[in-house]
Amino acid sequence: MKRLLVILIACFFVFGVTSVYAADHTLRVVHLSNTNDEDYDGALVFKDYVEARSNGKVVVEVYPGAQLCGNAAECYEATQSNIIQIHQMTIGGISVAFPELQVLDLPYMMDNDAVAEEVLTGPFLNTLRQHVLKKGGPRIMTMTNTGGWRNIANTKKQIQSPADMNGLRIRTINSPLQQTLVKNLGASATPVAWPEVYTSLATGVIDGSKNGITDIVGMKFHEHIKYITLDGHAYMASLWIMSEDTYQALDDEQKRIVNDGFSSLRQVCFAFPKRRAIEAYEEFKKAGGAIYVPTAEEKDAFREAAAPLKQWYTDKYGAEGAELLKAYEAAIAEAEAKLAEELKANM
Repeated sequence: MKRLLVILIACFFVFGVTSVYAADHTLRVVHLSNTNDEDYDGALVFKDYVEARSNGKVVVEVYPGAQLCGNAAECYEATQSNIIQIHQMTIGGISVAFPELQVLDLPYMMDNDAVAEEVLTGPFLNTLRQHVLKKGGPRIMTMTNTGGWRNIANTKKQIQSPADMNGLRIRTINSPLQQTLVKNLGASATPVAWPEVYTSLATGVIDGSKNGITDIVGMKFHEHIKYITLDGHAYMASLWIMSEDTYQALDDEQKRIVNDGFSSLRQVCFAFPKRRAIEAYEEFKKAGGAIYVPTAEEKDAFREAAAPLKQWYTDKYGAEGAELLKAYEAAIAEAEAKLAEELKANM
């Protein structure tokens, strides 16, 4: 936090006070990924929209690459303290404060992007928003995608069934849910910090990871990882949180503009991972990587192995977790029904 305050004070004197006094509000948008990420693209679109539509009354400053805070816990604290106003968080990141939100990381819940996008933009979003606000947390402004889908990737062999994972050391974040999933699939869960994954793959500390293809190629993990199984066990949802104090300080028109800005951001963050995945898969194959798509029967075997995670989740998070899981499953069912009707109408 001291580092954050020093940087902000320095920025104040470097850029002067003119723009600060010209604006009613300054929103500092922070994300931990670099400028090659869809989060950065979305933040730039948000900045352009909000500043233009507010006639400069709301200024947006974008800070990528951990410039103002170095990890999820630090950034969350800074948002709650209103030192930064907007922060993009993964499910693993937000779980430092609200571990029950790991409901979104339960495996094999959603089948494709269309379902996921319906769920994340529908009433379930407000269910999560109100859940967090009632516990004194920030406002979830929107939910997007960051990096596509999690798939099983490793350096040793092609994975076609849970039995193939026996003996593999798979990197996870420091999340009980993620670690339990890996164990249920038959592998050994090995928590490794993100900056250390490349070296851990190179030295054999870990044999693989559960990441999307854009992360694998973007971080050059494909120099060691040679096998990917497209099991799509988790959609990598992303939450954009905003200080509630800042949000309530906006007038109604400014709130409308900010919400519309997040709608534009969401469109970018849903679309860009799909486009970037095309190039990433090509790069992976050029480096000698092999990609395997499980059959329906093989996918069912993975689902069966991971099925106990629901009970694990409700046991751990009690009635609160059970309520969120019920709402999540209902949202998925509604999304699937809506998409089925749309398909039927177009047949």
